[in-house]
Amino acid sequence: MKAMAAGAARWIDDLPGIVAALERDWAITAGRALSGGTDSYVAEVTRADGSPAVLKVIFPRDVPSARNETTVLRLAAGDGCARLLRADEDRNALLLERLGGTLASSGLSVAAKREILCAAAQRVWRPVPPGTALPSGADVGEWLVSFIRRAWAELRQPCSAQAVRQALDCAGRRIAAHDRARAMLVHGDVHEWNALAAPEGGYRLVDPEGVIGEPEYDLGILMREDPADLMAGDPRDRSRWLAGRTGRDENAIWEWGVAERMSTGLLCTQIGLQPQGRLLLAAAETLAG
Repeated sequence: MKAMAAGAARWIDDLPGIVAALERDWAITAGRALSGGTDSYVAEVTRADGSPAVLKVIFPRDVPSARNETTVLRLAAGDGCARLLRADEDRNALLLERLGGTLASSGLSVAAKREILCAAAQRVWRPVPPGTALPSGADVGEWLVSFIRRAWAELRQPCSAQAVRQALDCAGRRIAAHDRARAMLVHGDVHEWNALAAPEGGYRLVDPEGVIGEPEYDLGILMREDPADLMAGDPRDRSRWLAGRTGRDENAIWEWGVAERMSTGLLCTQIGLQPQGRLLLAAAETLAG
């Protein structure tokens, strides 16, 4: 769990008290905890009027995750993302509408899932009001560069220097390409586990990271997913399809994908999430070669 890796053991011990206080303050009753979260406590709750909702409490860290997520959800206002009902940034808590099952468990084909994720992401992309406090695309790129360098060294070089160099070069080009004048609201973590069935049909996204940058970043996340499928044919078939589907720049999609695949492979290795870490790093190795 990311919370343990980030040293949040005390927060985990304090969590029952935090939840009890939120139950009292928001007039909710907590029910079944939901599995699958890596950096937060998520549970089904019932509101005072009997309506269902979801409580999310994010573990505290240097990055203002709760503030960023709240900002994205307020700007999206239920269009492409889950609807935000209440938020308490001091306690890193959000109350969200309850959606259905994940796209990952839908049984749909890889191609159908990719189409759904593109459609949901496009609904989120929109101009951002001046002064909005979210990280920029350049900030994301700089974080990727820093994390890749540090994690690769700390993990005693679990992949080749050539693969790392390719990822760093790609991230560097995306940093240089950032243009605030053209930047938009970007979800920042679009994948099939973050897409939930909506009551009106279709799927909406949850757990936004929140970025002001080029929409190609969201599509780069889709490039890192399903590494075995990516290697089954021409790896750039996916980036070409994503570019054609959304009207976005194929090379930018590809470069974000290279950087994200490396960083996520290293993170999975760091927290012991296998075989996903090995698969991602193997794909990065093959593409670099």
